[in-house]
Amino acid sequence: MSVLLGIREVEKPWGRADLPAPFVAEPGKRIGEIWFEPPADLPDLLVKYIFTSEKLSVQVHPSDAETLAAGLGRQGKEECWLIVAAEPGACLGIGFAAELGSEAIRAAALDGSIERLMDWYPVQAGDFFYIPAGTVHAIGAGISLIEVQQNSDITYRLYDYGRPRELHLDEGLAVAHGTPYPARYRRTVDPSASQTLVDGPLFRLDQVAGPYAEAVAASYGERPLLVVPRSGVVRVAGESVGPGQCALAPNLYAVSFDGTATALIAQPCTP
Repeated sequence: MSVLLGIREVEKPWGRADLPAPFVAEPGKRIGEIWFEPPADLPDLLVKYIFTSEKLSVQVHPSDAETLAAGLGRQGKEECWLIVAAEPGACLGIGFAAELGSEAIRAAALDGSIERLMDWYPVQAGDFFYIPAGTVHAIGAGISLIEVQQNSDITYRLYDYGRPRELHLDEGLAVAHGTPYPARYRRTVDPSASQTLVDGPLFRLDQVAGPYAEAVAASYGERPLLVVPRSGVVRVAGESVGPGQCALAPNLYAVSFDGTATALIAQPCTP
């Protein structure tokens, strides 16, 4: 059986008809997301590519503790983004420029000023951001990124630029943090270097360059993990996997790198 994960193309109003290689959108489709179907061995982790031609909604996700308290099960969502490509002027909105209370966020969401109150970060390829649950955020136009997240579909939209989609003000305000985004959650990633990007508590994520894979392998143990090649060819259990694909490996010892290949590797943390 192939190690490659199945792909789901998701059309979005803010998606794109022209996708970066190796992806190709079918004529007439605007693809906003490409999901790699979570395998049975790692059901709690989702990897996707996101492509934007317009701004996404201003939104927020709950934590596991909040969804458990609401009787929704373990459905919290923390996520992170690695920018693959960005057009000039492309930005991410994350957190607020100054601290806001819940009612101030509500009023800003209703009159549309919430967008101006957020902090907007210009981005380029290699920029990395971790987004804890409760962080108000919006992905801007002209961006391609890889997202690694808890496998949850709970999104509370606070503002959607007048699009005819449901908003979730009460639910969103109950979990939103009206605070600035901490600098410790963002960095720039050298495309050819090994680097730990996320180290728990919900999942871990590393970028691994071939020569350093063995050094990272021991810390991932003998548990399954996801492999997302960034450059070159990576072999997972003997099968070639390239950029634009995602594979399930039984452990990092089953992964080998051709030449100067690099890949993201992701694994949920044990409960």
